Amino acid sequence: MDLVVVALVGLVGGLVTGISPCILPVLPVVLLSAGAQGARTPAAGDGRRGRAGGGQGSRQAGGGALPVTVGPAPRGAAAGVGVLEQPTFLRTGRVGDDAADARPPGARPYLVIAGLVTSFSLATLAGTVVLNALGLPGDTLRWAGILVLVVLGLGLLVPRFEHLLEKPFARLAPKRAPGKDRGAFALGLGLGAVYVPCAGPVLAAVTVASATGQVDASTVVLTLTFAVGAALPLLVLALAGRRVTERVAVLRTHQRAVRAVGGAVMLALAAALTLNVTDGLQRALPSWAEGIQSRIAQDERVQQELNLGGLVTEENAGLAECHQGATVLEDCGPAPELRGIDAWLQTPDGRDLSLEELRGKVVLLDFWAYSCINCQRSVPHVQAWHETYEDAGLVVLGIHTPEYAFERETDNVRDGARRLGMTYPVAQDNSYATWTAYRNRYWPASYLIDAEGDVRHVHQGEGGYDVTEDLLRELLEDADPGVALPARTQVADRTPRGAELTPETFLSVGKRTNVAGEYVEGEHAYTLPAEQDADTVAFGGTWTTDYQAATAGADAVLRLRWTASEVRTVVGGEGTVTAVVRDADGTVVDRVTHEVAGAPRSYRLLAQPDVGTGTVELEATPGVQVYSFTFG
Repeated sequence: MDLVVVALVGLVGGLVTGISPCILPVLPVVLLSAGAQGARTPAAGDGRRGRAGGGQGSRQAGGGALPVTVGPAPRGAAAGVGVLEQPTFLRTGRVGDDAADARPPGARPYLVIAGLVTSFSLATLAGTVVLNALGLPGDTLRWAGILVLVVLGLGLLVPRFEHLLEKPFARLAPKRAPGKDRGAFALGLGLGAVYVPCAGPVLAAVTVASATGQVDASTVVLTLTFAVGAALPLLVLALAGRRVTERVAVLRTHQRAVRAVGGAVMLALAAALTLNVTDGLQRALPSWAEGIQSRIAQDERVQQELNLGGLVTEENAGLAECHQGATVLEDCGPAPELRGIDAWLQTPDGRDLSLEELRGKVVLLDFWAYSCINCQRSVPHVQAWHETYEDAGLVVLGIHTPEYAFERETDNVRDGARRLGMTYPVAQDNSYATWTAYRNRYWPASYLIDAEGDVRHVHQGEGGYDVTEDLLRELLEDADPGVALPARTQVADRTPRGAELTPETFLSVGKRTNVAGEYVEGEHAYTLPAEQDADTVAFGGTWTTDYQAATAGADAVLRLRWTASEVRTVVGGEGTVTAVVRDADGTVVDRVTHEVAGAPRSYRLLAQPDVGTGTVELEATPGVQVYSFTFG
């Protein structure tokens, strides 16, 4: 990797994260505890403002002479003897009213942000390895961060408690730091721990490298620059909060109240994080940085430098020995451990699972996404294997890796699994960590792992269900030679065959495919083209395109020319979509209307016994978001 490019990628990715809703949970604490509490306050007894003229405590030696302040006698001097101090602006670099404060502003904002960058980087680089080595749960660091917030929040509210905390926390700050800077670095450490989930998919390569112990110079550079980039907007906001406090007399002279409010905000943040209230707040607000994040992730140079989705490590190098859809068992090396899982669904007692604890069982890993039509056709086979062979020693794990941003929401995944009839455990792989560890490329994809923990078969895409079932039965017999296997499953294979189907068609800026006529990023009024090629989609009326979908405006319509037996569309927002379906001769054969509400999901527009060709004109009411069309 080019370290300069990696550093730029990390810095830009961090800056984008730093201006996104990701910062909202820690923002109030940064503004109050890093900014307002770090403001300059007048020295004791200095209740007046200096003036560049005459008055008590100053002299002028002729017009325009510099003010000289008479200061107190140094320790050991005779009573009544004073000393001449330097003019205020020579000590502070300021004149007039801005030079009145005798105390420097301190380094509190910088210490808080430095602590945040430190704990964020350490947790991202080494958190997984350290926690696994110690046998601790994956969310230990997050709870440690919440505990720090509670302790420091109580300290700000209760002066005596703060005094007890001051000594150990003071050691984390520079020796000459003012009293108000004490504990600032520790606060940053706590914030960095609760800020760790903000790393996101841009650090997928770091997640894999750190979890496998393959941390090199580029990994460290990427992590540090990402952390610095994410922290810079917070530092700017902290300094702005400090400046406002210095300018507003009420805030400057009531620091005790400011500290109490800061403590209350810390405790409120700790409670919100504990109850996962912050997740709801982030989801409720628009992700104004989503488009920029998508551009970064989809840039070819970025993908080349970070090798996202294909990081080859010593742990997963053996997967190269597996041939796609092989009809016999192969030796593809040890199965990489599951990692970076955001949540587990449908597990016994709701606990996390690992391949290590499943040693002795035959394991089927199935990578899927709930809005993927190919996955919707393959899941019935996987579910049938789970139901049929569970008692014989088979464990099925569904690894949900999102294709769209809305597929990152746990409730949406849970609802998608329910609608597909899935009852086996599901792991949310939002950061693509497990996906990357398996060097995966497709939805769906299945990996068969034997009782010894080795990968023995890989199938990417639909189909091949008979072969996969033959091989998993063979592995079950190898694991338990005396096992009495039940009869084979009987699930119809709905994999499209024969005619070449229209490929999956995306409408977002970064992934748009098969678009006929004009296509403009942002809002635009379109006119349907007079001529349109087969297997394409064309825009009519007003649409606003971004890096997730196309949002309907006035008179919005999409005309789709298809070859398939089934046509579906992934739609979100709230409103109505109406599809007029025509056959190859232009005759209307169906009219379908769907009321759209709730999380984005797949809606059927056409279903017929055989593959055919035709046209769909999809009208959408304003506000409806159309993500893609899929075909079967």
